[in-house]
Amino acid sequence: MSSVETTIPAAVYARLIRGRVAANMLMVIAGSALIAIAAQVAIPLPFTPVPLTLQPLAVLLVGVVLGSARGAAAASLYLIEGATGLPVFAQGHGGMVWLVAPTAGYLFSYPFASWTAGWFSERGWGSTTTRAISGMLVALGVIYLGGWAWLSLIAGARAAFVMGIAPFILSDIVKIALGAALLPYAQRALARV
Repeated sequence: MSSVETTIPAAVYARLIRGRVAANMLMVIAGSALIAIAAQVAIPLPFTPVPLTLQPLAVLLVGVVLGSARGAAAASLYLIEGATGLPVFAQGHGGMVWLVAPTAGYLFSYPFASWTAGWFSERGWGSTTTRAISGMLVALGVIYLGGWAWLSLIAGARAAFVMGIAPFILSDIVKIALGAALLPYAQRALARV
């Protein structure tokens, strides 16, 4: 097995997807479903319009496992599902109104964040916990930037940081550490398939 095939996206592609359009589509749909399920694990916070969810972790893991293109496609499909009214956004919400709500910046950043996480993974950054955490933190920064930028338009830069970034830093670090700790095991498991 070459070094390129030892990354998680390369192993998924080589062993499960290559030459199978239906399998490729199912992986994207499954990634979208994982993001939708993670969105339902939501804790509303009284001091911010942004709930605490597992969405960021799911978005990053989808990118890491599926790779940049399929990860971004899964996150984009998730947005399309929500825009059409399916109750896939946090707390069972759906519809176009959520794409202009205070949390829209986070939603719009998901395809870019998933692509970023996949890009790092395709280059072997999921092979060790430290490198996985580094790549996932960069991708999380994409989510924070999107959410902060959108909230800044509504509430100003300082208020956007206080409402949309600061309350989530510790929980997101824990989520990333847990997700990154599992990646080397997932990569070794895929190497045996």
